[in-house]
Amino acid sequence: MAQPLLKQAARKHDQKQDLHDGPPPNAWLLALEFRAFWEFGALLPAWPMLARAPRGDGHGVVVFPGLSANDGSTIPLRRYLNSLGYATSGWEQGFNFGPRAGVLETARAQVKRAFDESGRKVSLIGWSLGGVYARELAKEFPEMVRGVITLGTPFAGSHRSTNAWRIYQLASGRKVERETENYDLPAAPPVPTTSIFSRSDGIVAWQGSIQKPAAHNPHTENVEVVASHVGLGVNPSAWWAVADRLAQPQGQWQPFQRKGTFLHGLIYPDPARAA
Repeated sequence: MAQPLLKQAARKHDQKQDLHDGPPPNAWLLALEFRAFWEFGALLPAWPMLARAPRGDGHGVVVFPGLSANDGSTIPLRRYLNSLGYATSGWEQGFNFGPRAGVLETARAQVKRAFDESGRKVSLIGWSLGGVYARELAKEFPEMVRGVITLGTPFAGSHRSTNAWRIYQLASGRKVERETENYDLPAAPPVPTTSIFSRSDGIVAWQGSIQKPAAHNPHTENVEVVASHVGLGVNPSAWWAVADRLAQPQGQWQPFQRKGTFLHGLIYPDPARAA
């Protein structure tokens, strides 16, 4: 009995060491979150390019909103993905105030329903806190999940490396430490996983969104964009990356390509910098 407990304690200790425990984004980056209005406005001039994204194959996509947001915040992204041929749905649970009673159970049922209705694996997309749900659900149901895409999700950082942890505790009525102690959040799901992040994120320290290489899953990656945290879900470059990742044929995953041009280098900075 003692040996398994020692191993469990050692695993938790290693997990804590793996977490980024630096400070949250500074006041300057937080102020830059007002860029989100510009990012939303940029969708119109970017639409001719976005419309040329690879078409989808009709599989189901479930999109989870961020903290204190609801499905209204993901309508633009979901409508875009619908236009590419996907069958998208929101999380259908109102405002996301954390994993309160019944939230995870309902999310599990939704993934199962989407899988049963289509007869095919579904993709999960999560914005910020919603990405934590997407990753953990994929760990529970890898036989039903085709892939995971997160947008500014702090799965690899201490709660104190974000500017939202106090809001989380106020909204959910729960202590962050107790919420996370039963989950190995930094561990990659066993399905293709993409973390889209921004170094100019004013809410989440970007280091907390970096997926480290996983021995059990070589199909993980980090894609950097230039965006605010609040604007990630309406940022044209993030949308293109999401569409590109979703369009990959099942079982034929390849890393995201920056195309190697100067323009793409500005839109998608060199991912090697995230190492």
